[in-house]
Amino acid sequence: MGLLKKKKKKGGLRIGGAAATQQSTLRPVRLTKLPPCIEHCPSGTDIRGWITTIAQREKFGLSDEEAYKQAWLTLVETNPFPSMMGRVCPHPCEDECNRTAKEGAVSINALERTIGDWALEKKLSLPILEEDKKDESIGVIGAGPAGLSFAYQMARRGYPVTVYEKTSKPGGMVLWGIPFYRQPEDVLQNEIQRIIDLGIELKLNTTVGKDISIDELKSKHKVIFLGIGADKGRLLSAPGEEGPGVFTGTEYLYKVNNGETVEIGKKVAVIGGGDTAIDAARVARRAGAEVTILYRRTRTEMPAIDSEVEDAIKEDIKIEFLVAPIEIKRAGDKVSAVVVQKMELGEPDDSGRRRPVPIEGSEYDVPIDSLIAAISQQADWSPLGELGPEGKWIEADKHGKVRDGLYCGGDALNLGLATIAIGQGRLAAEAADAALREKPEPKSEEIPKIGKDRIKLDFYDEKARVERKHRPTEEWLSKPDEEIDLGITSEQFLEEINRCFSCGLCFGCERCWMYCTPSCFSKVAKLTPGQPFYDIKLDTCDGCKKCADECPCGYIDMQ
Repeated sequence: MGLLKKKKKKGGLRIGGAAATQQSTLRPVRLTKLPPCIEHCPSGTDIRGWITTIAQREKFGLSDEEAYKQAWLTLVETNPFPSMMGRVCPHPCEDECNRTAKEGAVSINALERTIGDWALEKKLSLPILEEDKKDESIGVIGAGPAGLSFAYQMARRGYPVTVYEKTSKPGGMVLWGIPFYRQPEDVLQNEIQRIIDLGIELKLNTTVGKDISIDELKSKHKVIFLGIGADKGRLLSAPGEEGPGVFTGTEYLYKVNNGETVEIGKKVAVIGGGDTAIDAARVARRAGAEVTILYRRTRTEMPAIDSEVEDAIKEDIKIEFLVAPIEIKRAGDKVSAVVVQKMELGEPDDSGRRRPVPIEGSEYDVPIDSLIAAISQQADWSPLGELGPEGKWIEADKHGKVRDGLYCGGDALNLGLATIAIGQGRLAAEAADAALREKPEPKSEEIPKIGKDRIKLDFYDEKARVERKHRPTEEWLSKPDEEIDLGITSEQFLEEINRCFSCGLCFGCERCWMYCTPSCFSKVAKLTPGQPFYDIKLDTCDGCKKCADECPCGYIDMQ
């Protein structure tokens, strides 16, 4: 006997009557992936990280307070303004949230506000990154989101920082350009004070190029950051606009937020369709005026935050679409009417929106007492001499570097959101620190993205999205400076925290461990946020793929 008998059998080779089953060469690989919330956060905040720290606090052995603090520390690594941004950010992170494929995005912005307000209540201090003190002095021009973000990141690395602000208070366009019913001043100033408390010297009422010369600034500081913002509004270039009764949007909001009395009369026209136009209109409405917004395109093209437009309509603010001002009429010095011309939409322009085209012979008068032009704004470079650009905006590389020792961020680069300015300030600080310490330039880590197609939606229970509570509409105008958005409760906060899918990162659901026949997975004894919940013994793995197939958040790949 002793002869080997070989014959084919489906699924493997039969040798001498024994089955030798073919085995897969694939093995499970734990691969942290980039979720859309982080990808679409201009500040670069680890949204998944801080949210899941709270969601999984019991697994990590953390009390509620310990988890909240750890989550807040993760958040302020990149954004020292969670309370402020939890109020004014239009939250692009939510637009692409994978949970939109189920019943609605996680209310990330409301969660951010809640944890930010909690930290203010607890009087938490911002974390120092490096204890050793540096010799190189840092100068920051402008105490807005970009400048303060840069100052924060440099100060926590041990650099002596001086911030020069031309106005009487820090905050930039968030302070002077956003009404207090949206962004309470005390919340903003408390978050700014935490940054100043890192040892930053703040010089208010100091215009660089006027109160301190450019040469003196350069002699004092090894690195200078330009964060002056775009506080210079544009008028219409229309006949009759020069004189009393005509304001730019930024000018009007600055005067009101600075406590000045502004005479606008009973009827006000606001020109524009952006956030500044909506803010100016609603502030004028709170002053008792009848307000009409005149916009040259349609509602579809309005760049303003949609919810703000809806709230303006609730306050009886009228919006006339497809009209553009061509002249301001006056009775003596006083504004009496704005002449508008009807428009129609043509081909798309550089913004991607359809271009408004005038309709000849369609002019008519709108009686008004004052006009607020909120069509655009730019930085005022006039005092800055050689530090300023040749054109309208300054140019910098992706890290905010203009040239050696000079960095820039925020609206001085181009008009954008406060969250963009915060991110630009951080990136510039990281680049400046690397240059000063003669380290390699920071590089972005390439991480594979995870979309809705990799999430097992059926694994997660249906949970309705938590919505913010608002002050009753009848109080909006009677209490003009009181905050309208009241946020969410602590109970709602914890409910919403648990809606996060933890896209692309293990959250300890146990399915890989349960479905693994060869017992490749063993539980980790000491759990740490952001780390795997299981160890894998690949030598026992047969490549069956059950772990990857059952992983609901797309963390496990087969390679």
